[in-house]
Amino acid sequence: MSGDLKQAFAEWRANLARFEAQHPVRERSILLSDGKDAECIYVPPHAPTENDYEAKLGFPGAFPFTRGVQPNMYRGRLWTMRQYAGFGDAEESNQRYRHLLEQGQTGLSVAFDLPTQMGRDSDHPLAQAEVGKVGVAIDTIDDMRMLLRGIDLNAISTSMTINATAPILLAFYVTVAKEQGVRIETLKGTVQNDILKEYIARGTYIYPVKESLRLSRDLFVWCAEHVPRWHPISVSGYHMREAGCDAAQEIAFTLSNAITYVKTAKEAGLGPNIFGRQLSFFFNAHNHLLEEVAKFRAARRMWATIMRDRFGATDPAACMLRFHAQTAGSTLQAHQPLVNAARVTLQALSAVLGGCQSLHANGYDEALSLPSQTAATLALRTQQVLAYESGVTDTVDPMGGSYAIEAMTDRLQGQAQRYLDHIEKIGGMPNAIAKGYVQKEIQNTAYQAQLEVESQKRVVVGTNRFKDESEPQTQSADTERAYGPRQIERLAAFRQAREPDEAARACETVRKTAMGDGNLMVQIVEAAQAGATLGEISDALRDAWGEYHPTAYI
Repeated sequence: MSGDLKQAFAEWRANLARFEAQHPVRERSILLSDGKDAECIYVPPHAPTENDYEAKLGFPGAFPFTRGVQPNMYRGRLWTMRQYAGFGDAEESNQRYRHLLEQGQTGLSVAFDLPTQMGRDSDHPLAQAEVGKVGVAIDTIDDMRMLLRGIDLNAISTSMTINATAPILLAFYVTVAKEQGVRIETLKGTVQNDILKEYIARGTYIYPVKESLRLSRDLFVWCAEHVPRWHPISVSGYHMREAGCDAAQEIAFTLSNAITYVKTAKEAGLGPNIFGRQLSFFFNAHNHLLEEVAKFRAARRMWATIMRDRFGATDPAACMLRFHAQTAGSTLQAHQPLVNAARVTLQALSAVLGGCQSLHANGYDEALSLPSQTAATLALRTQQVLAYESGVTDTVDPMGGSYAIEAMTDRLQGQAQRYLDHIEKIGGMPNAIAKGYVQKEIQNTAYQAQLEVESQKRVVVGTNRFKDESEPQTQSADTERAYGPRQIERLAAFRQAREPDEAARACETVRKTAMGDGNLMVQIVEAAQAGATLGEISDALRDAWGEYHPTAYI
């Protein structure tokens, strides 16, 4: 920045101060996620100079990938449009999937009910009242067959939001694909398999941390050999953001978890150039449009540097941060729910401007229930309007070079790096979880944000400002149907038809392998093919490892 420009900027700021002394300044409620206000104006001192442009930004498709992972981004190929869905039993969910595919959705995103996530069959006493409630119930290989009936697994990619029981659901999926005649080495998709964030924010863990990481590791190794186009993990900041962390924390805690997984894979013999290509990420798309765009760009730049400088990756593709985004469920309001469609549109736009590889847009009625078919279709149409009518896909990284975006990108990187350095100082993410450090940081940030809402420092339209007592009623999905009895009948029929001794022997092999050093994924696939249920396989691991019981952090 030249001396003349510096002097002119200083004079402008002095004039601004005099002007604002005479004219009241409106209190801003659109705060950054850490509760701070954005700068009044961003100018060249806030942005990279020509000297550091290549190091900090580069070009799309080139290290450090700040401007995107592909040279031409959406000019070549649009993001995958997924709509996260699953409810009731496999038959009903299959109907929803087929409807969404007919409407132009380009990938499946499967939600599982809590018993499935927690490794309990639908007839388990702890599963009562939860069968099919927040996702689809999958107890057996037969359920997976019904879930995927009439869907060509060669033609789509499938994302499964599943963690503690990810190996079992992938075993079911791969077996069904083989039955369809699909060569499994061509399968495309993702299992979330990010168990660390479950201990931090989400809670669907089963086993102790060390043993859970072993299970994730075995899935990494098996996928690298058998389904190399499948992403064996989606490192997820989304749920930590939903729990209340800010944008910088979302970057830092996600990348710290990812560092742990790369170290785990490396110890199992998967080098960074192999495992790095299999990694995927999952981020939240929150309210502040500019900050969210900057967040995605900062995360890409940081991860590329970590993979190259810390882990020695030499393959550029292994340094790319590829991510799925979902709009922020925690921002949706039960008051004036149709307004949520505007929130979802802005959040989806931030993900597209930030360079996502796939995207889910929430339904406007999700603060009330699982999305109705009308809301789910509108959410998909929102993505399609962004893709085909907005024009934002015609230019690669259209906000790159903006003084505001570049300054926010640098700011978030600096904040996130300080968190990463502290986590490393206390021994890495597993130790940070054990000490309760990450949990407490998120709790404190969430508490502060709630105070801002309650004081109206942070305005929420229709909830703490601009209320409307005569708001129209919306038609929500029917979530009161009892799916348990029908699902339990199917489960009983499945058990009656199988060879029980074969299933029992397969589960015993899983238990013994868990006590030793073999790859558990091999044995879990065999157990699935032998007719063992999800709960039976999970119980074999419980017998070997026990369960994790959290400590309360205050």
